[in-house]
Amino acid sequence: MAVKKRAKTLAHGRPPVAKHAKQMNSKQTQNIISTHHRLEKEKAAAIKKGDQTAADALTEAIEKNGGLPTYQAASKLGQSKVRGGDSSKVLVEWLQEEGILKTKPLDESSNSPLRLLEVGALSTKNEISRHPKQMQVTRIDLNSQEPGIEQQDFMERPLPTAPEDRFDILSLSLVLNYVPDPVGRGEMLKRLAQFLQKPDHYDEKETKLPSLFFVLPLPCVKNSRYMNEKLLLRIMENLGFAVLHKKSSTKLCYYLFRLARKGNKAKTEKRIVNDGVTRNNFSIIVK
Repeated sequence: MAVKKRAKTLAHGRPPVAKHAKQMNSKQTQNIISTHHRLEKEKAAAIKKGDQTAADALTEAIEKNGGLPTYQAASKLGQSKVRGGDSSKVLVEWLQEEGILKTKPLDESSNSPLRLLEVGALSTKNEISRHPKQMQVTRIDLNSQEPGIEQQDFMERPLPTAPEDRFDILSLSLVLNYVPDPVGRGEMLKRLAQFLQKPDHYDEKETKLPSLFFVLPLPCVKNSRYMNEKLLLRIMENLGFAVLHKKSSTKLCYYLFRLARKGNKAKTEKRIVNDGVTRNNFSIIVK
């Protein structure tokens, strides 16, 4: 008998918070993260095949690896400033290059701060927080880890109804890869533009706004059967985004997009773009 599959939610994909994280070195955190991903992938395959015995065994193996709380602790530690993993450093660097953030302190007569929505926030003390006069940050996460981060599912956040409810910049760093299915990822990407100011809200000289900061694990675009950078950028272009900056590290790929126009409602199906037995199955489906 096949295992009955329940509908997956965004919360299903994002692990809960470890309340008391133990100190781990970089080798330990990487081992926990990679093992957890491998076991979850094998468990999903077992459920798809209807093999409940294998699925139960893999659930037990996941718990022996520390379970979801330990995985979340390892992920947070791996992204900490101590480990050099604060992705908002790249965002600040690019915003300064574009003249959106000023490098010199502002006086009291300066313009009102820009509004930024950080989805999947891990900390209130990241690099972007060091510019309070220039940037008013709203932080949300499925599992708030500290005061100042609102516990909220982005997919359930009410849509803005007025310009003052929208944002100048949206940060989506290591969030899309937690969405448990390709269609859900597409729905999240389609929702982004609705939270950003419309391009005509700005003066012509401010053409770099509104902006989207977007970060994914590098294997999502470099080692997937169903995704590469060319396809990712085409999806974003179809949604109305134009790339301003992009770069890769050994583990992550970073993008800064500008919302330039309305999307064209083009669909993206799942198809093989890089075949091979060592490839992963990350994909995005836009309906």
